[in-house]
Amino acid sequence: MAAKRSPAVSKSSSSSAPSLAVWLGLAVVIILLDQFTKTLILGYFQLGDSRTVTSFFNVVRVHNTGAAFSFLAGASGWQRWFFIGLASVVSVFILVMLKKHPGQKLFCFALAMILGGAIGNVVDRALHGYVVDFIQVHAGGKYFPSFNIADSAITLGAISLIVDELRRVRSSR
Repeated sequence: MAAKRSPAVSKSSSSSAPSLAVWLGLAVVIILLDQFTKTLILGYFQLGDSRTVTSFFNVVRVHNTGAAFSFLAGASGWQRWFFIGLASVVSVFILVMLKKHPGQKLFCFALAMILGGAIGNVVDRALHGYVVDFIQVHAGGKYFPSFNIADSAITLGAISLIVDELRRVRSSR
């Protein structure tokens, strides 16, 4: 006979919830994949090099000293330490949230993706003083700003957070 879960047991204390180690493992996979691809780019491309892959996708080597879409890239260098500090604070907050809500799978997936992406970019800032971007998407002569695996993970995490919140709001009606 299967044991029934008590209605008082919240999702976050469910025994079927992935452990914190699973979410941290996902973040580590993102960090390793991100750093591996950036190492390849640094090894095989010179700054500014570009190779066409398809009619809408190039592999390039770009150095971004700013944040998303090169925000603050023209600042005098203080932004490097600001972004490292900001990512460190956000990472601690994410770790607390992962520990508090392990049963909220989509929420934790989103946070793990953001954590992995943030740390992947912090490693670049700490080692190089800039973030290595290499994915370039374009169409009709218009180029989207170059990005990397870490940026993709952060974007997927943000989208997942929005979907998770929409699902939570919808289920509370």
